[in-house]
Amino acid sequence: MHAASRATLDQLSASLDSVLTGSDEAAAVGAQTGADLFEIVELLDDNRDLRKTLVDQGYPSDRRVGLVETLLSGQVSATALATVSAAVRSTWSDTRDLRNGLIELGRRALLRAAAAQGQKDRVGSELYQLARLLEKEPELEMLLADRLASSEDRRGLFAKVLYGKVSSITEALALQVVGRPSDRPVEGLDAVCDFAAALDGKTVARVRAVAPLSEAQSQALGQKLEKIYGSAMSVHSEVDASLLGGAVIRVRDEIIDGSTAGKLEKLRRNLA
Repeated sequence: MHAASRATLDQLSASLDSVLTGSDEAAAVGAQTGADLFEIVELLDDNRDLRKTLVDQGYPSDRRVGLVETLLSGQVSATALATVSAAVRSTWSDTRDLRNGLIELGRRALLRAAAAQGQKDRVGSELYQLARLLEKEPELEMLLADRLASSEDRRGLFAKVLYGKVSSITEALALQVVGRPSDRPVEGLDAVCDFAAALDGKTVARVRAVAPLSEAQSQALGQKLEKIYGSAMSVHSEVDASLLGGAVIRVRDEIIDGSTAGKLEKLRRNLA
Protein backbone atom coordinates (compact mmCIF):
# COMPACT_ATOMS: atom_id res chain seq x y z
CA MET A 1 0.00 0.00 0.00
CA HIS A 2 1.29 3.47 -0.90
CA ALA A 3 2.34 5.89 1.85
CA ALA A 4 -0.61 8.26 1.45
CA SER A 5 -3.07 5.37 1.57
CA ARG A 6 -1.36 3.86 4.61
CA ALA A 7 -1.59 7.18 6.47
CA THR A 8 -5.30 7.36 5.66
CA LEU A 9 -5.87 3.76 6.76
CA ASP A 10 -4.02 4.32 10.04
CA GLN A 11 -6.30 7.28 10.82
CA LEU A 12 -9.44 5.35 9.95
CA SER A 13 -8.28 2.36 12.01
CA ALA A 14 -7.72 4.53 15.07
CA SER A 15 -11.14 6.12 14.63
CA LEU A 16 -12.86 2.74 14.28
CA ASP A 17 -11.06 1.42 17.36
CA SER A 18 -12.23 4.41 19.37
CA VAL A 19 -15.83 3.54 18.49
CA LEU A 20 -15.54 -0.18 19.18
CA THR A 21 -13.03 -0.61 22.00
CA GLY A 22 -14.59 -0.60 25.42
CA SER A 23 -18.13 -0.10 24.16
CA ASP A 24 -20.88 -2.17 25.78
CA GLU A 25 -22.18 -2.87 22.27
CA ALA A 26 -18.78 -3.50 20.70
CA ALA A 27 -19.56 -7.09 19.81
CA ALA A 28 -22.80 -6.34 17.96
CA VAL A 29 -21.62 -3.11 16.37
CA GLY A 30 -18.27 -4.59 15.32
CA ALA A 31 -19.85 -7.67 13.77
CA GLN A 32 -22.40 -5.64 11.83
CA THR A 33 -19.83 -3.06 10.74
CA GLY A 34 -17.46 -5.73 9.47
CA ALA A 35 -20.19 -7.48 7.52
CA ASP A 36 -21.36 -4.18 6.03
CA LEU A 37 -17.87 -3.13 4.98
CA PHE A 38 -17.40 -6.46 3.18
CA GLU A 39 -20.69 -5.85 1.35
CA ILE A 40 -19.53 -2.38 0.35
CA VAL A 41 -16.33 -3.87 -1.07
CA GLU A 42 -18.50 -6.19 -3.14
CA LEU A 43 -20.38 -3.16 -4.47
CA LEU A 44 -17.12 -1.45 -5.42
CA ASP A 45 -15.78 -4.62 -7.05
CA ASP A 46 -18.82 -4.65 -9.33
CA ASN A 47 -18.67 -0.96 -10.26
CA ARG A 48 -15.41 0.31 -11.77
CA ASP A 49 -16.69 3.84 -12.40
CA LEU A 50 -17.81 4.18 -8.79
CA ARG A 51 -14.39 3.06 -7.53
CA LYS A 52 -12.63 5.62 -9.71
CA THR A 53 -14.94 8.43 -8.65
CA LEU A 54 -14.47 7.74 -4.94
CA VAL A 55 -10.67 8.13 -5.12
CA ASP A 56 -10.66 11.02 -7.62
CA GLN A 57 -9.15 14.00 -5.81
CA GLY A 58 -10.38 16.21 -8.64
CA TYR A 59 -13.94 15.43 -7.55
CA PRO A 60 -14.96 17.51 -4.47
CA SER A 61 -14.85 15.50 -1.26
CA ASP A 62 -18.34 16.62 -0.21
CA ARG A 63 -19.73 15.27 -3.46
CA ARG A 64 -17.88 11.96 -2.97
CA VAL A 65 -19.37 11.67 0.51
CA GLY A 66 -22.80 12.67 -0.79
CA LEU A 67 -22.63 9.94 -3.40
CA VAL A 68 -21.79 7.34 -0.77
CA GLU A 69 -24.56 8.51 1.54
CA THR A 70 -27.09 8.43 -1.29
CA LEU A 71 -26.12 4.85 -2.17
CA LEU A 72 -25.77 3.45 1.33
CA SER A 73 -28.05 5.35 3.73
CA GLY A 74 -30.50 2.90 5.23
CA GLN A 75 -28.63 -0.03 3.69
CA VAL A 76 -25.74 -0.34 6.17
CA SER A 77 -25.12 0.43 9.84
CA ALA A 78 -24.36 3.94 11.02
CA THR A 79 -20.79 2.97 11.95
CA ALA A 80 -20.13 1.41 8.55
CA LEU A 81 -21.55 4.45 6.76
CA ALA A 82 -19.48 6.83 8.90
CA THR A 83 -16.36 4.76 8.22
CA VAL A 84 -16.86 4.72 4.46
CA SER A 85 -17.76 8.41 4.38
CA ALA A 86 -14.54 9.23 6.20
CA ALA A 87 -12.65 6.94 3.82
CA VAL A 88 -13.88 8.62 0.63
CA ARG A 89 -13.30 12.06 2.11
CA SER A 90 -9.64 11.11 2.59
CA THR A 91 -6.75 10.52 0.18
CA TRP A 92 -6.07 7.16 -1.49
CA SER A 93 -3.34 6.52 -4.03
CA ASP A 94 -5.56 4.32 -6.20
CA THR A 95 -8.74 2.23 -6.22
CA ARG A 96 -6.89 -0.91 -5.13
CA ASP A 97 -5.70 0.79 -1.94
CA LEU A 98 -9.25 1.97 -1.17
CA ARG A 99 -10.60 -1.56 -1.66
CA ASN A 100 -7.87 -3.20 0.42
CA GLY A 101 -8.25 -0.54 3.09
CA LEU A 102 -11.97 -1.22 3.48
CA ILE A 103 -11.28 -4.96 3.66
CA GLU A 104 -8.75 -4.39 6.45
CA LEU A 105 -11.21 -2.17 8.31
CA GLY A 106 -13.89 -4.86 7.95
CA ARG A 107 -11.54 -7.46 9.36
CA ARG A 108 -10.58 -5.13 12.16
CA ALA A 109 -14.22 -4.57 13.11
CA LEU A 110 -14.96 -8.30 13.15
CA LEU A 111 -11.89 -9.10 15.22
CA ARG A 112 -12.74 -6.35 17.71
CA ALA A 113 -16.18 -7.96 17.95
CA ALA A 114 -14.54 -11.34 18.61
CA ALA A 115 -12.43 -9.77 21.36
CA ALA A 116 -15.54 -8.25 22.94
CA GLN A 117 -17.12 -11.72 22.91
CA GLY A 118 -14.04 -13.31 24.44
CA GLN A 119 -13.51 -15.32 21.24
CA LYS A 120 -10.38 -13.70 19.79
CA ASP A 121 -8.10 -16.68 20.49
CA ARG A 122 -10.70 -19.08 19.15
CA VAL A 123 -11.02 -17.13 15.90
CA GLY A 124 -7.25 -17.02 15.40
CA SER A 125 -6.98 -20.76 16.00
CA GLU A 126 -9.86 -21.51 13.63
CA LEU A 127 -8.34 -19.42 10.86
CA TYR A 128 -5.05 -21.26 11.28
CA GLN A 129 -6.72 -24.67 11.20
CA LEU A 130 -8.76 -23.76 8.12
CA ALA A 131 -5.56 -22.84 6.29
CA ARG A 132 -4.02 -26.17 7.25
CA LEU A 133 -7.18 -27.97 6.11
CA LEU A 134 -6.88 -26.43 2.65
CA GLU A 135 -3.20 -27.39 2.51
CA LYS A 136 -4.24 -30.99 3.05
CA GLU A 137 -7.13 -30.74 0.57
CA PRO A 138 -5.60 -29.24 -2.60
CA GLU A 139 -8.64 -30.08 -4.72
CA LEU A 140 -10.86 -28.05 -2.40
CA GLU A 141 -8.44 -25.14 -2.45
CA MET A 142 -8.34 -25.30 -6.25
CA LEU A 143 -12.13 -25.03 -6.39
CA LEU A 144 -12.10 -22.10 -3.96
CA ALA A 145 -9.46 -20.33 -6.06
CA ASP A 146 -11.26 -20.90 -9.38
CA ARG A 147 -11.69 -17.43 -10.86
CA LEU A 148 -14.08 -18.79 -13.49
CA ALA A 149 -16.56 -19.60 -10.72
CA SER A 150 -18.68 -16.79 -9.30
CA SER A 151 -17.86 -15.37 -5.88
CA GLU A 152 -21.27 -16.62 -4.70
CA ASP A 153 -20.44 -20.17 -5.79
CA ARG A 154 -17.05 -20.12 -4.08
CA ARG A 155 -18.56 -18.79 -0.88
CA GLY A 156 -21.40 -21.27 -1.06
CA LEU A 157 -18.99 -24.17 -1.38
CA PHE A 158 -16.85 -23.03 1.54
CA ALA A 159 -19.91 -22.24 3.66
CA LYS A 160 -20.94 -25.89 3.38
CA VAL A 161 -17.50 -26.93 4.66
CA LEU A 162 -17.62 -24.43 7.53
CA TYR A 163 -21.23 -24.96 8.62
CA GLY A 164 -21.43 -25.66 12.34
CA LYS A 165 -17.66 -26.04 12.69
CA VAL A 166 -16.44 -22.48 13.34
CA SER A 167 -17.68 -19.29 14.96
CA SER A 168 -19.78 -16.84 12.96
CA ILE A 169 -16.93 -14.34 12.92
CA THR A 170 -14.43 -16.88 11.62
CA GLU A 171 -16.94 -17.83 8.93
CA ALA A 172 -17.41 -14.21 7.85
CA LEU A 173 -13.65 -13.65 7.64
CA ALA A 174 -13.04 -16.90 5.75
CA LEU A 175 -15.85 -16.37 3.24
CA GLN A 176 -14.54 -12.90 2.44
CA VAL A 177 -11.13 -14.39 1.67
CA VAL A 178 -12.49 -16.85 -0.90
CA GLY A 179 -15.08 -14.48 -2.38
CA ARG A 180 -12.63 -12.59 -4.57
CA PRO A 181 -9.20 -14.06 -3.76
CA SER A 182 -6.12 -12.01 -4.61
CA ASP A 183 -3.87 -14.84 -3.38
CA ARG A 184 -4.23 -18.56 -2.76
CA PRO A 185 -6.97 -19.17 -0.18
CA VAL A 186 -4.36 -20.70 2.16
CA GLU A 187 -2.27 -17.53 1.95
CA GLY A 188 -5.35 -15.37 2.45
CA LEU A 189 -6.41 -17.23 5.59
CA ASP A 190 -2.87 -17.13 6.97
CA ALA A 191 -2.76 -13.37 6.31
CA VAL A 192 -5.93 -12.84 8.36
CA CYS A 193 -4.50 -15.05 11.12
CA ASP A 194 -1.37 -12.86 11.15
CA PHE A 195 -3.50 -9.71 11.19
CA ALA A 196 -5.53 -11.01 14.14
CA ALA A 197 -2.35 -11.61 16.14
CA ALA A 198 -0.88 -8.24 15.14
CA LEU A 199 -3.91 -6.42 16.58
CA ASP A 200 -2.75 -7.73 19.97
CA GLY A 201 0.89 -6.88 19.26
CA LYS A 202 1.75 -10.53 18.65
CA THR A 203 3.55 -12.57 15.99
CA VAL A 204 2.26 -15.95 14.87
CA ALA A 205 4.39 -19.02 15.50
CA ARG A 206 3.27 -21.94 13.32
CA VAL A 207 4.24 -25.27 14.87
CA ARG A 208 4.15 -28.77 13.42
CA ALA A 209 4.74 -31.40 16.11
CA VAL A 210 4.59 -35.18 16.28
CA ALA A 211 1.99 -34.97 19.10
CA PRO A 212 -0.50 -32.30 20.22
CA LEU A 213 0.97 -29.52 22.35
CA SER A 214 -0.55 -29.04 25.77
CA GLU A 215 -1.51 -25.54 26.87
CA ALA A 216 1.51 -25.49 29.17
CA GLN A 217 3.82 -26.51 26.33
CA SER A 218 2.38 -23.84 24.05
CA GLN A 219 2.87 -21.18 26.71
CA ALA A 220 6.45 -22.28 27.43
CA LEU A 221 7.27 -22.33 23.72
CA GLY A 222 5.72 -18.89 23.27
CA GLN A 223 7.86 -17.49 26.08
CA LYS A 224 11.05 -18.93 24.58
CA LEU A 225 10.25 -17.59 21.14
CA GLU A 226 9.43 -14.18 22.60
CA LYS A 227 12.96 -13.98 24.01
CA ILE A 228 14.40 -14.92 20.62
CA TYR A 229 12.29 -12.63 18.42
CA GLY A 230 11.48 -9.82 20.84
CA SER A 231 7.75 -10.14 20.23
CA ALA A 232 4.87 -11.72 22.09
CA MET A 233 3.78 -14.89 20.32
CA SER A 234 0.51 -16.43 19.25
CA VAL A 235 1.33 -20.13 19.03
CA HIS A 236 -0.73 -22.29 16.66
CA SER A 237 0.08 -25.96 16.23
CA GLU A 238 -0.85 -29.03 14.23
CA VAL A 239 0.10 -32.71 14.41
CA ASP A 240 2.45 -34.11 11.76
CA ALA A 241 3.38 -37.74 12.40
CA SER A 242 5.87 -37.70 9.50
CA LEU A 243 8.27 -35.69 11.68
CA LEU A 244 8.97 -38.84 13.75
CA GLY A 245 9.73 -36.67 16.77
CA GLY A 246 10.29 -33.08 17.85
CA ALA A 247 8.78 -30.12 16.02
CA VAL A 248 9.19 -27.65 13.17
CA ILE A 249 8.50 -24.00 14.00
CA ARG A 250 7.95 -21.19 11.50
CA VAL A 251 8.05 -17.57 12.61
CA ARG A 252 7.60 -15.12 9.75
CA ASP A 253 9.94 -16.44 7.05
CA GLU A 254 12.30 -18.26 9.41
CA ILE A 255 12.05 -22.00 10.05
CA ILE A 256 13.43 -23.76 13.12
CA ASP A 257 13.62 -27.48 12.36
CA GLY A 258 13.99 -29.49 15.57
CA SER A 259 12.27 -32.58 14.24
CA THR A 260 13.77 -36.05 14.17
CA ALA A 261 13.11 -36.23 10.43
CA GLY A 262 14.91 -32.93 9.92
CA LYS A 263 17.92 -34.06 11.93
CA LEU A 264 18.12 -37.31 9.93
CA GLU A 265 17.95 -35.40 6.67
CA LYS A 266 20.75 -33.10 7.83
CA LEU A 267 22.83 -36.13 8.81
CA ARG A 268 22.28 -37.65 5.35
CA ARG A 269 23.43 -34.46 3.66
CA ASN A 270 26.54 -34.28 5.83
CA LEU A 271 27.43 -37.89 4.97
CA ALA A 272 26.84 -37.49 1.23
